[in-house]
Amino acid sequence: MLEAFGKRAQENKDDDYIQKGNQFMREILLLTISGKDYMGVTASFTDVLSHHGVNILDIGQSVIHDALNLGMLLEIPDEKESGAVMKELLFLAHQKDLKVDFSPIADDEYETWVQAQGKPRYIITLLGRKLTASNISHIAEVISRFGLNIADITRLSGRFSLEDGDNSKRRACVEFTTRGFTNNLEQFRQELLAITQNDEVDVSFQVDNLYRRNRRLIVFDMDSTLIQCEVMDELAKAAGVGEKVAAITESAMLGEIPFDESFERRLATLKGLDESVLQKIADTLPITEGAERLIQNLKRMGYKVGILSGGFSYFANHLKEKFNLDCVSANELDIIDGKLTGKVKGDIVNGEKKAELLRNMAKALGIGMEQTIAVGDGANDLPMLAIAGLGVAFHAKPVVKENARHAISTLGLDGILYLLGVRDREVL
Repeated sequence: MLEAFGKRAQENKDDDYIQKGNQFMREILLLTISGKDYMGVTASFTDVLSHHGVNILDIGQSVIHDALNLGMLLEIPDEKESGAVMKELLFLAHQKDLKVDFSPIADDEYETWVQAQGKPRYIITLLGRKLTASNISHIAEVISRFGLNIADITRLSGRFSLEDGDNSKRRACVEFTTRGFTNNLEQFRQELLAITQNDEVDVSFQVDNLYRRNRRLIVFDMDSTLIQCEVMDELAKAAGVGEKVAAITESAMLGEIPFDESFERRLATLKGLDESVLQKIADTLPITEGAERLIQNLKRMGYKVGILSGGFSYFANHLKEKFNLDCVSANELDIIDGKLTGKVKGDIVNGEKKAELLRNMAKALGIGMEQTIAVGDGANDLPMLAIAGLGVAFHAKPVVKENARHAISTLGLDGILYLLGVRDREVL
């Protein structure tokens, strides 16, 4: 093996290898180690290298189901040490029942690799209840077609048992780090999102920069986002006008009629409803899957958390108390003598107002819009989703999903943690 390697190394020799004066010839080797993982494997091999004064130019390691792949790019200052280094590494690998491979790297090849750093990096997050080889293949094909290279693939979700046949609450997520130049980022994003039309997965595309790991404020729409109902519809059922109001709500969420018009029309049908109904509905609000887990962990991470809702402050404040939120903005119902008047106090919180309030919140906290996250499901959420650093359409209507930069339709709200690069093992 050493003879074969020596021949291969000789074929790659270049005059640039030779140092001027009395300096020694340098050798650059790519060392790869594979086999069954065991405790202390990295320590064992690097100990051998340390005895020969070897410099490590790059290193990477992954373990999948106890199968180890360890790679190191080595600079051996004195080429005459190469044979001794390889001999000791081969002996150690034999002892540990591991496979090692050596590849010589020419100086010019190494310098080309160095100059390649600084290329744009992008994060592609693939998430769903389960991930198939087909899902991975579709993502990898698009990445390749647009001339990008996959640098890393990392599983963010935890392990799950195959003995449990219930996939309804299972979470699966893989994060791809890619790098390279592409002429049409928007087309790249659109083709990644197109995968979700046939595959039961969500795909998120983000530029890998400081802001992705440095968000500070998240705001949620309330109805059909933080809770799994439309409060207006629940009030309408109590008032006996459920079907009429539900039809108007659906039309508004699809963007077919202006939000303000639909809001006023729906609210007017509630005139005369007794105030006591509000508490009954508030006490039974169905919380969206993953909401508590997401908020609890974001609070641990120092986030400010709020609600920006076109719904009603009575219910938003109920959730504020339940989840210990920092801020709430919503419509205040007008109530006289214990009865709803069919109107609200002040201006209607519509889409434009939500965007304005988000800007004001960020300014008050002294943070940039790049550090904000907005989550919503309806057409009136699009303005705030558009200006937030991370705007997420959550189980949204088609028109919203098509126009938002990010969407989650397969998992609960805690799927947002994956978009932030948070692993399951890191959260409560």
